[in-house]
Amino acid sequence: MRWLTPPAAALAWIGRQGTRAVALSVFAGLALPPLAALMKPAFAPSVFALLCLAFLRVDPDALRRRFARPGLVIAAATWMIVVTPLVCGFALGRFDLDRGLLVALIFQAAAPPLVASTAFAALLGLDAALALAALTVCTAATPATAAAFAALFLGPAAGVSASALGLRLFAMLAGAAAVATLLRRLVGQAWVERHNERIDGLSVIALFIFAVAVMDGVIAHAIAAPRVLLGLLALAFATSLGLGAVTTLVFWRTGRIAALTLGFSAGLRNMGVVFAATGGALPELAWLYLAMAQFPVYLLPALLKPVLSRAAQTTR
Repeated sequence: MRWLTPPAAALAWIGRQGTRAVALSVFAGLALPPLAALMKPAFAPSVFALLCLAFLRVDPDALRRRFARPGLVIAAATWMIVVTPLVCGFALGRFDLDRGLLVALIFQAAAPPLVASTAFAALLGLDAALALAALTVCTAATPATAAAFAALFLGPAAGVSASALGLRLFAMLAGAAAVATLLRRLVGQAWVERHNERIDGLSVIALFIFAVAVMDGVIAHAIAAPRVLLGLLALAFATSLGLGAVTTLVFWRTGRIAALTLGFSAGLRNMGVVFAATGGALPELAWLYLAMAQFPVYLLPALLKPVLSRAAQTTR
């Protein structure tokens, strides 16, 4: 099986690149428009692959230890996927927003944390176990909460019925969890831990495919309406940073590390899983905002790494 050694080593190397590889991925779709168009059909499969790999990387023992004292996790999940979308939904209702932008912002507020938030938390010196626990609870509840907020604030504007959205989300998330559980039982947790870097390498590849796919058509829009695109980009950064900053302040009394961890998780949402569950039946502006929202998702971990790492170290 020596022929497997070079590909495995390459995967491990890709996995070790962490935030750098992820940051570069977002520009590939812009630099290669034909590749973005080619990969557009791979959008939903790449989301499912990311979910499978994220569930596979879950350490059951670390998760059980964090759930031994579940108060903070439940409070954080309630804040992220119940309070946040509720407040955002009523606030956005005061503005006469384009239907596509309204859909995208509601989906962003209702989405669970990024599947890579646990890996990023570990890389940044934050509480990876807390990020994992919050991610798990939010992800499990998202089919119900996202469907409820889609019905409450969007109605027909969502492009899909609330019940269909909830069922598709449940099918994606439950299916990915089942695949990961089956794989873990077949190969064992020890094998997963030995190959963490290679699994991370597969995640980086899946993130690359996802990032390239969502950039389809962005260059054409940038040429036709550059101000609109720049406005969406600024809004995406402001929303991610705003959600993260407010969450950090809300949980500051729980400790600096915990607050920064939850703020980081709350700022970077997995919009892709909600968009994928719609089957693509969304307004064009919603897809364009999703593309712009990838810039903070892919760039902020690298940009914030020096600040968050320093803040984490000062508490130790």
